[in-house]
Amino acid sequence: MDFLRPASWEEALAAKAEHPTAVPIAGGTDIMVEINFDHRRPEYLLDLNRIELLSEWEVGEENVRLGASVSYTRIMENLRAELPGLALASHTVASPQIRNRGGVGGNLGTASPAGDAHPALLAAGAEVEVESVRGSRFIPIDAFYTGVKRNALEPDELIKTVHIKKADGPQQYSKVGTRNAMVIAVCAFGLALHPETRTVRTGIGSAAPTPIRAKEAEAFLNAALEEGGFWDSGKIITPSIAKQFADLCSGAANPIDDVRGTAKYRRHAVGIMARRQLGWTWEQYRGTGRTLEGAA
Repeated sequence: MDFLRPASWEEALAAKAEHPTAVPIAGGTDIMVEINFDHRRPEYLLDLNRIELLSEWEVGEENVRLGASVSYTRIMENLRAELPGLALASHTVASPQIRNRGGVGGNLGTASPAGDAHPALLAAGAEVEVESVRGSRFIPIDAFYTGVKRNALEPDELIKTVHIKKADGPQQYSKVGTRNAMVIAVCAFGLALHPETRTVRTGIGSAAPTPIRAKEAEAFLNAALEEGGFWDSGKIITPSIAKQFADLCSGAANPIDDVRGTAKYRRHAVGIMARRQLGWTWEQYRGTGRTLEGAA
């Protein structure tokens, strides 16, 4: 195994072009586990830790530009107001040591359906900026996941930045696991209210071959909130609407039975998380209309 250590982003892109099979490593929280257990033995490792721009973020008027290597700890400490759903998801990642090393770029590169950041990114409607020596392009988060642990990257491309719109309404995230820390999600769910567009977006993790949105549930809730005048009145969402939304979220899941949980349990848990998060976020919206901090 050869170790490539570029000193600049341009050198990294050149190295990836020359060695398309090279596996990028920054935090190493995913790839090193596979290597240590001899599940994977890449020909080249491409170390990105010297690339400073990957560890930088910028808060603009409407969007957050998040470098691929920005750690979960920094997201929690610095971007909780702008990206509340992702900050909540970051808080559930493993241990403090892992949160200090791991970042969203690694989650996206691995593209595991159990990756903690995916539901929050889907709910927020993120875009992934990737680049190669041929140029850069933006991939909508909905088009990024192409299969089990597969993504839309070309062999010579690297993830540079994740662009996420600043929250204009409450966001939530929940994860079910066999314990509270150091655990892979049995299933996870993210929800974001977008009052400016009067829409709701969801994200489901570890309950389908890829991270997914519950689009039918979103369409139902968007219509119910608009037709019932809920956005303007801020009145309490009826139990029947909440139940239908939860049932549709549960139905969107396409899980499997494995050592962490059964498919039946995952569908049930997704529905419970969807109903609870809808209640939490709507109460925040009713309270201030623009609450940006996630509930504990």
